[in-house]
Amino acid sequence: MLTHGQVWGALDRLATQYGLSASGLAKRAGLDPTAFNKSKRITADGRPRWPSTESIAKVLAATGARIEDFTQLLDGLAPPGAVPRGGGMDGLPAGFAEEPRPTVRAIPHIGLAQAGKGGYFDDAGFPVGGGWDEILFPAVEDEHAYALEISGDSMQPLYREGDIVIVSPGASVRRGDRVVVKTREGEVLAKELVRKTAKTLDLRSLNAAYEDIQLPLTDVAWIARIVWATQ
Repeated sequence: MLTHGQVWGALDRLATQYGLSASGLAKRAGLDPTAFNKSKRITADGRPRWPSTESIAKVLAATGARIEDFTQLLDGLAPPGAVPRGGGMDGLPAGFAEEPRPTVRAIPHIGLAQAGKGGYFDDAGFPVGGGWDEILFPAVEDEHAYALEISGDSMQPLYREGDIVIVSPGASVRRGDRVVVKTREGEVLAKELVRKTAKTLDLRSLNAAYEDIQLPLTDVAWIARIVWATQ
């Protein structure tokens, strides 16, 4: 059975994971910036107020996190920035210690339009060559992760021009993931994966003004999952 503390704790940990405050997470999801404030988690008459399933869905859509990622964060009730440990510490509840700051490293960074040109990726979609810029980012598990800067309006409203998405070519790709696809003709697309069969790849456009796409797998050079986005 889920508890009020577990759900709010998971939202707090998700915010921390993406370098955001609770209000920053709410704002990114298109909600009132105060929606996740601690003062709003209990009603005036002392009853617990739960986040709605709609607000959680909007948070997952805005961050690119999956429901599986969120459910993993439900385990434990450590406050943001803390991990369980025996004994107390100044400024933290007894039984918790300050969590080490995430390691920051430089990862390759390129514009989406430029990514379609030759020489930036190998046949498997891993970044290669010396034409990349770099961006500092908390370390992701995939050592081959890279950043793409969005251009144009085909990814609105989720991704706007100037937003940066982090792509992990080593991550598994599942139905419903936001992905980057490069065709053998050199076009680079950011879409939502609807279905992958033995012969075709079905992609949903993020902007309703653009049509969905079905590509023969023979036309696809590679596909990689978007694991994070800054907006």
